Amino acid sequence: MSSKLRLTRAYANAKVVSFDDTSKFILFSDCHRGDNSFADDFSNNRNIYYHALKTYFNRGFQYCELGDGDELWEHLSFEPIFEAHKNIYKLLRDFHLEKRLHMIWGNHDMVYKDPNYVKEHLSSYFEPIDNCNKELFEGIAYHEAVVLKHRETGQELFLTHGHQADWWNYTFWRWGRFLVRVLWKPLQVWGIADPTSPAKNYKELIKVERRIKKWILDNDELLTISGHTHRPRFPSPGEIPFFNDGSCVHPRSITGLEIENGAISLIKWQIATKTDGTLQIVRVLLEGPQKLLAFKKAKNQ
Repeated sequence: MSSKLRLTRAYANAKVVSFDDTSKFILFSDCHRGDNSFADDFSNNRNIYYHALKTYFNRGFQYCELGDGDELWEHLSFEPIFEAHKNIYKLLRDFHLEKRLHMIWGNHDMVYKDPNYVKEHLSSYFEPIDNCNKELFEGIAYHEAVVLKHRETGQELFLTHGHQADWWNYTFWRWGRFLVRVLWKPLQVWGIADPTSPAKNYKELIKVERRIKKWILDNDELLTISGHTHRPRFPSPGEIPFFNDGSCVHPRSITGLEIENGAISLIKWQIATKTDGTLQIVRVLLEGPQKLLAFKKAKNQ
């Protein structure tokens, strides 16, 4: 199956979420939450991520995670990841309980495309202090894609991980998982990168982006937001409407996309030093805000 067909299928089967100009969304992807070991790229940014997500929760945002949230290539089970970042999952549970959580699976957590796996591993967790199971994400569903559809304008925003345009990481993800676990995870500790990852292989990154942009042009310039490559993208009006929220494993920072007041912005959260020498976590606006309607193709074109 070609990348065109995979993306088309993801769009056709996407979960549809209605929104309007009062709606607020934060989009993150590629957290790659691990077990807090030396190979856990997320561990360096987990405090930044938690603070940012807590801020968005308190401000009434909905959270869309565009795949590769959990690092289930380096780890065969969710339990050690949950134990390493329990405070984060309890915060995600708060979003879930208020129906403000929209989860997409990527290639590194592609096991979540199986509803039975999700139900077995994510519905509850064992709390040793109370010696009993407690609810976690009861009734949660992961999707290959989400479509945000504006109630008034009818504009659609197609959200997916983006590995549909990466034949190796989509079709042979089980082989990729095996190689990462037995080969690249140990080498990662010594700074040797996985060459199959488009986030660490520039040639592959360009190929993936080119395929997605071609699909967008073939589909009436549908505004599309992905992750996977870890490279933030924020086009100008008139360009191909292909956005990328970056990742949560940048050195010392995380990037994401905000949707608020009918506009989209590229943001970064990082640690900054105050004048008195103390540290604080700050939000930095990188691009935007730009009205979503600026990327809506006119019907008569």
